[in-house]
Amino acid sequence: MAVATEFSQHTHASPPEPDLTPETVVARAEAIAAGLVARQAETEARGYYAEDTHEEFRKAGFYRILVPRRFGGYEFGVDTFARVVMTLTRACPSTGWMYCLGASHALVVASLFDERTQTELFSGGDFICPATVVPSGTAERTPEGGWRLNGTWNYCSGSPYATHFLGHTMVSPAAGEPAGPMMFIVPRREWTRLDDWGLQLGLKGSGSHGIAMRDALIPAHYTMDTHISQVTVTDGTPGRDLHGNPEYGGGQLSFMVIEDAILAVGMARGALDAYEDLMRSRTAPFPPNLPRAQDPDYQFWYGQAAGMIATGEAAVLSIVREWRETSAEGPAAITQELEMRIAAVCHQVVELCWRAVADYLFPTAGSSAVRQGERIERVWRDMSMFHSHAGFAVFLSTIAKRELAKARFGVVEAAH
Repeated sequence: MAVATEFSQHTHASPPEPDLTPETVVARAEAIAAGLVARQAETEARGYYAEDTHEEFRKAGFYRILVPRRFGGYEFGVDTFARVVMTLTRACPSTGWMYCLGASHALVVASLFDERTQTELFSGGDFICPATVVPSGTAERTPEGGWRLNGTWNYCSGSPYATHFLGHTMVSPAAGEPAGPMMFIVPRREWTRLDDWGLQLGLKGSGSHGIAMRDALIPAHYTMDTHISQVTVTDGTPGRDLHGNPEYGGGQLSFMVIEDAILAVGMARGALDAYEDLMRSRTAPFPPNLPRAQDPDYQFWYGQAAGMIATGEAAVLSIVREWRETSAEGPAAITQELEMRIAAVCHQVVELCWRAVADYLFPTAGSSAVRQGERIERVWRDMSMFHSHAGFAVFLSTIAKRELAKARFGVVEAAH
């Protein structure tokens, strides 16, 4: 089409470092992470990671990992993104959570929206777009055919440095018809971040603030008549065709739950790091008061937790590989059963990592090691908070299991 050709001629942009490699980006994450551990308390007190950390992430290219190359991104893919997230989360769970849930939705935009919309949304190069799945607020049609949004959307992780917001609301297709979900993207200039984060049990520094809109205006092409959890890609996506990259045609729901598993592994590895320091520096409390590294009980507790966490990491990296390989097979390979099976595996990863921390590392670390602000105590709080997240507590724990069985056995529920 002539319109598509016109866009293509004007939207190609080189990333800031055209020769940057995935290996270098991961190495940069490891270097930055080394300084994040000491800043965890500061991050919690602020409610989000510092502006100089944000600038480090920007210069390192982290906000362009999933942005298409034609729009100035690096298009390094889900595997590179997973390793960066895991590395940052291992050092500081709040920082990793905030980065992950802000930067990850570049994949959604690059997959589901058309060329015109992507050209506009990715115009800044760096893309940070928190999202929520719970519909909220109201949307009204404007005379020009766009939408006017009003309301508040809570738990928008990644909002402090965001360039956009992805949310949902309920709209009626016509007068008298039942309302259905509408997904939308809103640029930063159209909303306000609220000062309502930091009193929660954990993930205090994750920048999960609410955002408010008052007469926010967006064009119709920034919306889709669906909910992100109900998107199907078995017929292809605009992004797969536009970019020639099968990862922009991968399962959207399964990618979201993969994020949960990556974050859980990163958090648990951070707790294991702290426990290892205790193994090297402290003695067992009862005679013969051996150094913990030489005490049979502590050896068992460490080894058990280490094995559980390593199993979780192996599982999530395997799932990331399967997600990429299935995407490459073509749209028809991305079935509901596949998406729900990935979700089931991700739930087990989160549970395995949680049990390693809650059953072995936290209870045996010692009272002084779990005082407020200590690293293991912080991970325990953060993972406890993780369990209250709707994506885990409701979807992964319950809904995904039923949907997997229904997809496997072809169960179709009757319309009410």
